[in-house]
Amino acid sequence: MAEFLNLLPPEEARHRWLQALEHHTAAERIATAQALHRITAEAVLSPHPVPPFNRAEVDGYAVRASDTYAASEGLPVYLHVIAEVPMGKAPLFQVLPGQAALIHTGGMVPMGANAVVMVEHTQRISESEVEILRPVSVGEGLILAGEDMEKGQVVVPAGTRLRAPEIGALMALGITEVRVARKPLVGILSTGDEVIPPEQKPEPGQVRDVNSYTTAAVVQQCGGEPLRYGIVPDDREALQRRLRDALDACDMVVITAGSSASVRDMTAEVINSLGAPGVLVHGVNTKPGRPTILGIVNGKPIAGLPGNPVSALINAWLFVKPAIEQLQGLDHPRPTPLLRARLRTNLASEAGREDWWPVRLHRTEDGWEAEPLHYKSNLIFKLAEADGLLKVPADATGLEAGALAEVMLWE
Repeated sequence: MAEFLNLLPPEEARHRWLQALEHHTAAERIATAQALHRITAEAVLSPHPVPPFNRAEVDGYAVRASDTYAASEGLPVYLHVIAEVPMGKAPLFQVLPGQAALIHTGGMVPMGANAVVMVEHTQRISESEVEILRPVSVGEGLILAGEDMEKGQVVVPAGTRLRAPEIGALMALGITEVRVARKPLVGILSTGDEVIPPEQKPEPGQVRDVNSYTTAAVVQQCGGEPLRYGIVPDDREALQRRLRDALDACDMVVITAGSSASVRDMTAEVINSLGAPGVLVHGVNTKPGRPTILGIVNGKPIAGLPGNPVSALINAWLFVKPAIEQLQGLDHPRPTPLLRARLRTNLASEAGREDWWPVRLHRTEDGWEAEPLHYKSNLIFKLAEADGLLKVPADATGLEAGALAEVMLWE
């Protein structure tokens, strides 16, 4: 197989791959308190209205609005204070014309009252009388029953990644369990005769395995469950055997496929030998990451990442992440955290190629500046220093110092 038969733009490569991916993981029911960052497998509906009763939005006095229409600071209205609304309990009294009841934020509005006057617009003149210094309209100062949420209304749509606000909303409704997508099991293979485990001391010509650990971290960040299958030598039969085992057990497989063209070709051939449709993308027009391979085998996605650690990590973020999210049925993706910063130095690029540069961010009086970290793709340390990745679009031939650019913040 010739190297890079068709270098696809990254958006097209990603779309072609994900469009062919239909497999979703099964659902499971877990405690809502443990569901942070999990993706809902079904829509969650409100079992009752929120709030379930009319409640005060402010501290003040529950009144009949019509009793306050003539009130002003120069000519206040005087109302008889009949009681104080107990917090956490339903008031057992009714507000009649000419009456008011002291109420605190969140308290249940008593029958007869249809508004709350803020305490700042009142003056208590005795235990049993209060001055109203401004009028209120019907519904002012209170939250009506069902105003936040009606019974049966969708609280969280299916395919939503749960954040702290959604967890709080579910707990407010008494929903202590939720159905979420099972975490996809992602098999990870490192390849290369020169690659050894991190705990071993390298001999001349050997390198420690970095990629299976950085890839596993990306998988975990995206909601997957990584399963490392160790280091596979540059041998077709060994790779085929280990890849078949991983495909049988996992929902997805990621391979770091080495740097030489022959090793990449062997990886693509092995993928094609294991099932249809096989390799869909062989080469992506990005820097770093041109040797990326994307395929589907019997409904399960396979990503072949470059062997160089920086290239592997960046392209895991660009391609593996969205595939894992799709496996979980993510249907409402959140915007990627971006920051606009001015370049400190010129950045060159080839027209037609999308470049991603690790940058360190510096706070200035005028905003943020991005300092590109020049690197070689086999050294991971520059990424460890980076605050984010700056994108040079494919239609640009570079960016000049002082230009505003978007930086995808490193998570």
